[in-house]
Amino acid sequence: MLEKKLVIGLFGFGVVGEGLYKVLQSTPSLPVSIKKIGIKNRHKKRNAPASLFTDNLQDILQDKEINVIVEAISDSAAGYYIVTTAMKNGKAVVSASKKQIAENLSELLQLHLQTGQPFLYEAAVAASIPILRNLEEYYDNDWLTAFAGIVNGSTNYILSNIFKQQLSFKEALLRAQQSGYAEADPSLDVEGHDAVHKTQLLLLHAFGTIVAKKDILFNGIQHVQPCDIQFAREKGYTIKLIAQAKKLKDHTIAGMVLPQFLTSDHILFQTADAYNGITIESSFAEQQFFYGKGAGALPTASALLSDISALQYGYKYGYKKWKHPQKTKWEARFYLKVYISFTDQSTIPAAEFEHIETWHIQPHHKYVIGTIHTQYLKKSDWWKTAGNSLILLPDAFVEDRDIKRIQLKSLAIAEN
Repeated sequence: MLEKKLVIGLFGFGVVGEGLYKVLQSTPSLPVSIKKIGIKNRHKKRNAPASLFTDNLQDILQDKEINVIVEAISDSAAGYYIVTTAMKNGKAVVSASKKQIAENLSELLQLHLQTGQPFLYEAAVAASIPILRNLEEYYDNDWLTAFAGIVNGSTNYILSNIFKQQLSFKEALLRAQQSGYAEADPSLDVEGHDAVHKTQLLLLHAFGTIVAKKDILFNGIQHVQPCDIQFAREKGYTIKLIAQAKKLKDHTIAGMVLPQFLTSDHILFQTADAYNGITIESSFAEQQFFYGKGAGALPTASALLSDISALQYGYKYGYKKWKHPQKTKWEARFYLKVYISFTDQSTIPAAEFEHIETWHIQPHHKYVIGTIHTQYLKKSDWWKTAGNSLILLPDAFVEDRDIKRIQLKSLAIAEN
């Protein structure tokens, strides 16, 4: 297939947009040019010729010469308008906006099918790691059984500094902000929202399943306490914010985004700083590991560049698993093994646990370890409140056959 000359209309010139501009300036062999860049404030000084910038969306969206729209803005509503208008106007779209895509996934896929326009968003998941392309091309006919990953570079950088440098959460967050790995308002990262948006995209490409954010159990690292860090050190664990999903025995898919203790032999244990790591388990290839920079201007721009380059040959996601007649169903109800530290014991609903293995009550460290059904975690937020910190145990998923064993063990303890 012949290479296609690409003329780009870029929306956004922040960290990611400017990163792409620099990368394209350093890649003269690629037959690509940026004709216009859409921004909010034309009067702000930027590191590019002023003639490139416009504050009128239609200057780009209605330009017939522009055949590729690259969307890298933080405003989800504006991003959705840009992406949908572009596809309706016959333009291919490349996006880095995971929140916007995840919130409108069904609508965007339908529009992609209706218009036939490519819609690529590798940069929205793990920056420099080409995870979506691999899921679409390499694993398109290999039915996956699980994935687990560190997909937020900011939280990983914070946790790494807490463990390696023995910093407090506030100190580690400030260092992440000073290094450009966390925003001035870090809530999207530290509260788990960014990771869950990326998980929605991974679920689509790994299992063909579209899952709403409200149906995914998630939390961030905002309530991890010094006592939790000390507990991890004593056990030889580390703590990571893990996005994960697995196929259960009834062939449904269960998953969540939560902090988790990892043992030193876990493949993600050494994934530190702003790096991301994703493991995939499949029926045929068994376990595979993807590793790379998960934050920063140039790593994200490299993923945008890869998608733009693929457009020269008319590349599109195939969505084979999503189009498959036998849909894989999402299961929001399953059992988890958890550690929960707390300051006030009255906030812990002990009756909701299937089994409690440990109650530890000391002045400086109070925690419970046990097995609980996700229905109890979904119906209330006691485990997300300040003073309570829920962290998954290393082997978090509990199968039904293990629940029967746990129930019998609990009964034996009660009788004794």
